[in-house]
Order: sequence, then C-alpha cells, then structure tokens
Amino acid sequence: MSKTAFVFPGQGSQAVGMGKDLHDTFDIAKQIYADADEIMEMPLSRISFEGPSEILTQTHITQPALFVHSYILLKLIGESIIADAAAGHSLGEYTAHVYARSFSFENGLRLVKKRGELMKVSGLKRPGTMAALIGLTDEQVNEICEKAKEDQIVEPANFNAPGQIVISGDVDAVRRAIRIAKEEPYKCKLAKELQVSGAFHSDLMQSSSEELKVALEQTHMNDSVIPIFTNIEASPVSNVELIRNALYRQLMASVKWHGLIGNMVNDHNVSKFYEIGSGKVLTGLIKRINPDVELFNISSAEDIKKLIQ
Repeated sequence: MSKTAFVFPGQGSQAVGMGKDLHDTFDIAKQIYADADEIMEMPLSRISFEGPSEILTQTHITQPALFVHSYILLKLIGESIIADAAAGHSLGEYTAHVYARSFSFENGLRLVKKRGELMKVSGLKRPGTMAALIGLTDEQVNEICEKAKEDQIVEPANFNAPGQIVISGDVDAVRRAIRIAKEEPYKCKLAKELQVSGAFHSDLMQSSSEELKVALEQTHMNDSVIPIFTNIEASPVSNVELIRNALYRQLMASVKWHGLIGNMVNDHNVSKFYEIGSGKVLTGLIKRINPDVELFNISSAEDIKKLIQ
C-alpha cells in the first residue's frame, strides 16, 4: 500500500515575509507566534514578517523562524492529511519530531533556540564555511576532501541528491577543495562557496554538539508515533533514546538526504511527499532523487484554504 510522508525544510529555505499571511488569516497562527516570541524572548514573528534579511539569515534566528512557520502549517493542516512517516532536512528533523509527538512544540522550540545559539557560537569560535559541489559522485567528493585536508577539516556535509553535495570545514580547506574540484580529473560543473556563518555538519561543530547533548538529555521526550527517517542513518527511528542520539550526532555528521528519500520510497512504500514550510528546496531535491513520486507544497494561507475546501 502506498504511503504519505511529510518533509520539513531546514536552513536556506527562509524568506522574509514567511508566515505573515498565516498570522493575518488564522487566529491560531497569531497565538502560536505570540507564544514563540515569548519563548524566544525576542520578536521572532516581526523578524519573520519584515526582516531585514541579514537578521533573518542569522543561524540563531533562521532556525526557530523556520521551525515555528512549519509547525503553524501543521496545526492548520490538522487531520486533513495524515502522514505515515516523516523527515526533515537538518533543523527540519526537529519539526518532524514535533509532528510525530516525540516532544512538544514548546520543548522543540527551546531545543531549536539552543541549537541555533550553539551553532552561532561554534562558528565564531572556529570559523568555517561550506560549499556546494554540483555534478560529482559521492566517491569523487570524498576523494577531493581527502586531498584538500592538509591537517585541517573538510568533509561532505550534505548528500542532497545525485550530483548535489555540500562540503563543510575550515575556510582554507574548503577553498582548496573548490579549487581541486574545478581541475582535472573532476571538472566539477559548479563549485561554489555558500553564505553561511559556520561549518555545519562537520567536526568543527564539536563544542556545540556536546552542549546540545545535555539539552537533549534534559528535555522530556517520548517514542515517536510514526517512524522518523534520520539525517544521520537515513533509516527510521521511533525509540526515544535513538531519537536523542540521532539529534545529538546530527550536528557533526553528514545529512544523508539522498539515501533517506531512497529508503522512504523503496523500504517504506512512500509515493507521496508533502513539503511543509517555506520554499521548495526539498521538493526540488526529491524530484531529482526520484522523479516518479507525487510532490506537494504547503507553505501559505492560500495552500491551507485549498486543502480545507
């Protein structure tokens, strides 16, 4: 029997103005934004609606802003669509767990707030960067990282789709990798440094990871009611200890998005994906991974109205 999955975006999907139509249309959205502003101790709603972009794109603000936006959409969807499994890209894995009732929205937001702050601090303590490499195999990217290391850190951070991989690490090492990727024998189609504030999903996040582990251990959690396919293993978990462990390890490990979607389709019979949140990044990636699945986006008040009708 074919199944449905919800997927939730992560950093990079944010856009100034996101959530404003929901806030202006639905009372529940207004209430959730008010609660979120209180937990965050800052006007998260105003920054989401009005920007400026250079503030919204700061890690410690982007993450909670995306998390709250996706959660409001979930509340508005209600029982109109029921997912059999879920996943999220990096930060989005937290939203998936709120949907699967592993932890409450409030606890999830506190964790996301902590995670964003820790990642920001790690980026300041040990500056790093990330780069997208397009048109290479996993093996080639691993090879390039090995060649570029020179006693520094550079490693694959996101296996997003076939031929679409992001690397992460020390600034010089990442730039060396970009240079190597453009040369023979690789001749990478595109090798481009990304505008990020740290080397996410690499060993440079170690100090964040250890502190996040403490926060995860102190947060009340349950077994999830549906399987969550994790970034770290690309396979499903529902046990509370495995959930904690996956979220802790996720910060320093590669996001195996390509494998995760493949496993959802092949092992779990998922044939319908709903991307719930800002943008269409994941929809684009899933289309590249498997062009045969059905894809939907829910990101606006308009989408919710259509669904309810």
